[in-house]
Amino acid sequence: MKQSKQGGAFGGNRGLRPVPPEKGVFPLDHMHLCDLEKKEYLNCLKSSGHKSDNCRHLSKKYLVCRMEKNLMAKQDMSELGFGKNYDAETSSEEMEQ
Repeated sequence: MKQSKQGGAFGGNRGLRPVPPEKGVFPLDHMHLCDLEKKEYLNCLKSSGHKSDNCRHLSKKYLVCRMEKNLMAKQDMSELGFGKNYDAETSSEEMEQ
C-alpha cells in the first residue's frame, strides 16, 4: 500500500511554507502594559451581553494603548474600522450621556 506524501504529522502539509496573516497577530502583552484597557473592554462586553458595538470606544482605547506601547504596528485608526463617521457618532453619544 502506497503512503501519500502530501500529509504530515496530524494531517498537516509537509514542505509548504506557512504564510503569516496580514492582521491579527501581534506580540502578547507580557508586561501587562494595557491590562486596564483590556479589562475595561472585557467588562463592557460582559455587561452589554457581548454586543461589541456598545464597547467600540473601549476597543479603540485598547488598540491605541497597544500602538503607544509598541505592542502592535502603528496604523491609522480608519484602517482598523474607526473612521471619521465613528468619531462623530462617539462624540454625539458621549454628549447624550
